[in-house]
Amino acid sequence: MTEVDQAAPAGPRVAAGPGGRFGRLGEVRHLGLVAALVLLAIVGLVTRPENFATSSNLVSILALASTIGVITVGMTFVIIGGGIDLSVGALMALASVWATTLATQSYGPVVMIVCAVLVGVGAGLLNGILIAYGRMVPFIATLAMMVAGRGLAQRMSNQRTQLVQPDNSLIVDLSTTRVLGLPLLVYVFALVVLIGWLVLNRTTFGRRTYAVGGNPEAARLAGIDVL
Repeated sequence: MTEVDQAAPAGPRVAAGPGGRFGRLGEVRHLGLVAALVLLAIVGLVTRPENFATSSNLVSILALASTIGVITVGMTFVIIGGGIDLSVGALMALASVWATTLATQSYGPVVMIVCAVLVGVGAGLLNGILIAYGRMVPFIATLAMMVAGRGLAQRMSNQRTQLVQPDNSLIVDLSTTRVLGLPLLVYVFALVVLIGWLVLNRTTFGRRTYAVGGNPEAARLAGIDVL
């Protein structure tokens, strides 16, 4: 034993036992959300078992969740990076209205899809410019975009439901066509989730996103452009 070892105080040692394993269970993030989801499922099974626990209802839940789920993947990047975006819901409405106007539908389903994507990309780019280079607070910038997007969507649709024309049945097929019993929307959502996971966990951009969201100043000192 060296002199350093002899001089070092013998502090208390924590035994690694079963208690440590149970302690790690409490560190699992978002456990409360999982508990809430399980509770809702139990309520549905108890109150309406004849309707809730059916395959058609579960497929409907998956299809409805897939529409919002694609947006939440992009929102995950924003939140991990330490930001917030209040405009995603209004921009989804604006993109869908813009893509389903009679003028846009006259060009066919491909143009409709491209139009919806361009609306989302353009509005998101404007948000990013205002926040990164205009030095606006993300809450204020995205709140203004939410109000503008919602108002423009109502103006374009004249507050009426937009209907997809029969010639553009490809758009409707995305929600009605089923593969192995599941709508195509579910597979699109799964693909987007997979791509998002790979980008966040297997790319330099994903690691930098975590770094900026965790500590912007440390990320800046490490040579990462935090703008």
